[in-house]
Amino acid sequence: MRGYVEVVQRSHEVDSIASSNAADAELAASGDAHAFERLYRNHVVRIHSLARRMVGTDEADEATQDVFVRAWEKLHTFRGEAAFGTWLHRLAINVMLGRRQTMGRARERMHDGEDIFETLASRPAQTELSMDFEIAIEKLPGGARQVFVLHDVEGLKHHEVADMLGITTGTSKAQLHRARMALRQHLDR
Repeated sequence: MRGYVEVVQRSHEVDSIASSNAADAELAASGDAHAFERLYRNHVVRIHSLARRMVGTDEADEATQDVFVRAWEKLHTFRGEAAFGTWLHRLAINVMLGRRQTMGRARERMHDGEDIFETLASRPAQTELSMDFEIAIEKLPGGARQVFVLHDVEGLKHHEVADMLGITTGTSKAQLHRARMALRQHLDR
């Protein structure tokens, strides 16, 4: 019975957060900076984590800032049909993909050579596995990293990844396979 009560309590907490986010989004869309700050504080960790994985540690802070600037500009388009966090997550992915294109990296996003396995250095002996995994993800070529993060980390389907990145479903599957093999090889060292 105790487990059921905890699940119900957690469910009520999630509902409360979602309705609070929706209310804050509505207030922020009408210009309330304090409401937007609450939204920022509720979502910045998740967006920064996504940015680290998609664009790398060096660009994550700036990419996260870009996402929230864009969110402020686009709040009037949030209709509340989905949770605010879902809307913001999709906006973040779009901002980060646009960032890569703006920076002139669109052509190098897909790595077709077998030398992908040579791009990852072996892991340091004393590094924790989770930190090593993050470093290994960051060292993947841009396209393989994007496909890996969108499919395996964020849970999108191959056809969704393909649509987002402007590639075929087959290319998405091939890039994911290459990314997984490179990560496996790196982590086995």
